[in-house]
Amino acid sequence: MDEWKGAPALGSPLLRHEASGGNHRPNDLICFSHLRWDFVFQRPQHLMTRAARGRRVFFWEEPIWMDATERAAPLPDLRLQTTEYGVTVATPLLRAGMDEPSAVHAQKVLLDRLLRTEKITDPVLWYYTPQALPFSDHVATQRPVVYDCMDELSAFLGADPSLPGRERALLDRADLVFTGGFSLYEVKRHQHGNVYPFPSGVDVAHFRPARGGLPEPADQRSIPHPRIGFYGVIDERLDTVLLAQLAALRPDWQIVLVGPVLKVDPAMLPKAANLHYMGGRTYSELPAYLAGWDVALMPFARNEATRFISPTKTPEYLAGGKPVVSTPITDVVRHYGRAKGVRIAESAPAFVAAIEQALQLSREPRTWLAEADEMLAAASWSGIWSRMTTLIDRAAAEKGTAAGDQTRMLMA
Repeated sequence: MDEWKGAPALGSPLLRHEASGGNHRPNDLICFSHLRWDFVFQRPQHLMTRAARGRRVFFWEEPIWMDATERAAPLPDLRLQTTEYGVTVATPLLRAGMDEPSAVHAQKVLLDRLLRTEKITDPVLWYYTPQALPFSDHVATQRPVVYDCMDELSAFLGADPSLPGRERALLDRADLVFTGGFSLYEVKRHQHGNVYPFPSGVDVAHFRPARGGLPEPADQRSIPHPRIGFYGVIDERLDTVLLAQLAALRPDWQIVLVGPVLKVDPAMLPKAANLHYMGGRTYSELPAYLAGWDVALMPFARNEATRFISPTKTPEYLAGGKPVVSTPITDVVRHYGRAKGVRIAESAPAFVAAIEQALQLSREPRTWLAEADEMLAAASWSGIWSRMTTLIDRAAAEKGTAAGDQTRMLMA
């Protein structure tokens, strides 16, 4: 999972409308997400903004729990907000302290109300979280049910123990399963008969300006070079021991960490004069930070939470023209391990050596950027959505044929 607040500007190439042939409008899509729309801009947002170019998209978030005194209107309720990208965000507002059966029932009622008031029939049901299945499994549709498995959520810190069982139920219902990387694909392909790997993509146009230099963010301006940078959520997936060792081995290197701290105690993070915690920043701000780095870093720990990740940071860093040093995450090694602009290292001394090589690469971009650009050309979000759409249309045709055959058998 990669995470960024905010979104690309309305006029960017990312969000230009792509005309589709004919006048037929595809069926509505309801996306059930464990991530809030306005907290991060990552895989769900990239794909759903593209889906909304040609169909209505409803993005169903996890509930907000409210005390009765916080709201004059009755609870439960459903808050609807339409984003500038045409996606309608649906947020259940539930009473704090409600037990799980009551919360499931309340969301089922709210979902039925949404279907009725918005006249949604035969929607594509798109899941990022199995936790939505208990209140949505009753929704009848002849369109495909899609499980876009972007992470192994059950491996994350504090995961609900019910997740594996609910995922099994979701896999039983899904017509299509997409995975956020090949490591996940290798697991899920044994659990479902229609699984396709889609490693996360990159918006090259968003990050390429970092190559030409951008105005320096005020809080980064005074940090000396060389700067070794990372952006991402700072949580249990980050190897804090490695960071502390790296900072101690090379006190002349400035390690810049951009991102919110979640699920770990900030007081337990390593401290050093050359470790700079910048806090969370919006997606639109990232290229400016990236432009000011000499080398981009991916110091992920090797644990259950990182076993199946396929970080979008790798192609984003490369699109911004920065060489990358990463721990040996399986999907990073698989896709980028032989790239000239990427170095893989595990121990702190090996990281020092790899960063020294990467610093030399940063002074010689012509030796590796052309190869990186060739790799990035095949990883656009628009291309990924196009391939996903082809599979959805094929699954819809097969599902319609099967339903027709069943109807004919019943009438015979």
